[in-house]
Amino acid sequence: MNAINILGIVGIIAAFILLTILIMKGLNIFLTVFICTLVVAVTTRMPIYGAFKTNFMVGFSSFFQNYFLLFLTGSLLAKAMDITGAAKSIAKAIIKLMGVDLAFVSVPLACGVLAYGGVTAHVCAFCVFSIALQVFRAADIPRRIIPGALCFGCSTFAMISPGAVQIHNAVPANNLGTPYTAGFVNGWISCLFMLVMGLIWLSMYIKKAKANGEHFAPIAGDDISDDPNERLPAPLLALLPLIVTIILVNIKNGKGAALIPVEVAVLAGTVFAVVVMYPFVKKGSLGKTFTDGVQMCLVSVTATSAVVGFGYVVSHSAQFSLITNAMINVPGPKLLSLFIGTTVIAGVCGSASGGLGIAVPILGSVYTKLGLSAASVHRVMALSSSALDSLPHNGYIVTVTNGLCRETHKASYGLTFRLTVVVPFLGSLLGVLLFTLFPNLP
Repeated sequence: MNAINILGIVGIIAAFILLTILIMKGLNIFLTVFICTLVVAVTTRMPIYGAFKTNFMVGFSSFFQNYFLLFLTGSLLAKAMDITGAAKSIAKAIIKLMGVDLAFVSVPLACGVLAYGGVTAHVCAFCVFSIALQVFRAADIPRRIIPGALCFGCSTFAMISPGAVQIHNAVPANNLGTPYTAGFVNGWISCLFMLVMGLIWLSMYIKKAKANGEHFAPIAGDDISDDPNERLPAPLLALLPLIVTIILVNIKNGKGAALIPVEVAVLAGTVFAVVVMYPFVKKGSLGKTFTDGVQMCLVSVTATSAVVGFGYVVSHSAQFSLITNAMINVPGPKLLSLFIGTTVIAGVCGSASGGLGIAVPILGSVYTKLGLSAASVHRVMALSSSALDSLPHNGYIVTVTNGLCRETHKASYGLTFRLTVVVPFLGSLLGVLLFTLFPNLP
C-alpha cells in the first residue's frame, strides 16, 4: 500500500473521529459535516470543489428527494397524534395497564411492533414520540432518555429480525434469492437477546438517572398538560390512526410489492386522526401545530441529508474499496469476517440500509462461494448492519435526537450508543456463534 492510500485511510478514520467529537460537543451539524468532508477530500486527494459540488450534493439531494415527503408526513402524523389527544390517551392507558415502573417498556415495544410490520424507522419514531413524551412525563423519567428508547425500538431487534418487512431483509433477499425469514431460529434467538439485554440496560439506566436526582424536565413546545377533566379519545380510538397506517403500508399487489406508497399511508393516518378525533382538537390550533410540524420536518431532513452527503463522499473515495477488501480478509471464521465487513461498511455509510446496499452485492456472493449457506449470509449481514451504523453521524440518530426530540448528543447519545451499538454488536456476535455452531437450523 502506497503512502497516498495510507494517508487517505488515516484521513477517513480521523474524519469519523472528528465528526463524533464535534457532534458530541454540540457544534452545528452542518458546520461539522462541512469540516469533516473537507478532511476526507484533502486526505484522499479528491478535488475539493468536486467533492462538495458533486459527491456531497448528490448524496444530500438524493436523500432529500427520496425522503422529504416521508419526513413531512411523519412530522404531521406526530403532530396529529399530539393535538387530538391520541398520544396522551394511549400513554395514560399504558400507565394504567403496566404501572409507572414498567411503562418505559412500552416505548421500544411499540416501535418494534411498527418496525416489524413494515413501517420505516423514521415513521416509527414520529408515530411513537408523542406517546413516549406522555409516558415519560407520567413516569417522571428524564426526557433525555427518550431518543435512546425510540432508536432502540425502531432500529435494532425488530427491523433486522426474520420476517420483518424491512429493507434490511429485502436487500439480502433480492441479492441472494433467500426469503425474508432466512436464518429463522438463530436469527430470532439473536434478536430476542438484543431485546432482553436492551430492556434490562434501559431499566438500569433509568434507575441510575433517578437515583442521581434527575426528573422529567419539559422543554418549550412540549404539550405535557395533565388536566384530569380533559376530554380525550378512548385508547382504542386513539390507536386507529396508527393501525390504519400499518394496514395501508402492508397492502401488497400481485407481485408482492407495496400497493400504496408509505408517504400516502402516513398521510392517510394523519387525515384519519384529525377527522375522526376532531372534537378533541382545540379550536384554532390546527394551523400553528402543523406549521410547527413542517418546521420540525425541515430541520430533521436537511440535517440528515447533510450527514448522508458526508457518507457519500467517503464511499466514493479511492480508499473506500481498500477498506472493504481489508474486511474480507480478516483472519478467523468466515462469518466473523462477514460480520466485521458488513458492520464497518454500515458504519462508514452511517446507514444500515445504505451499508447493506453496498455490502451485499460485494460480499454476499463471495461468502456463498466459500461454502456458507445463503440463509446464514443473509441473516448475519442483516444483524451486522444494525451495530456500527448507529454512530453519532447516523442520519436517523441525528433526526431523532436533534430534530424530533430536540435533545443534544451530549445529553442523550450515551444511552443511545449502549442500546443501538453495543447491544446489536453483541447480538450480532451471538448470531455469528450460533450460525457457526448450528449452520443447518431452519
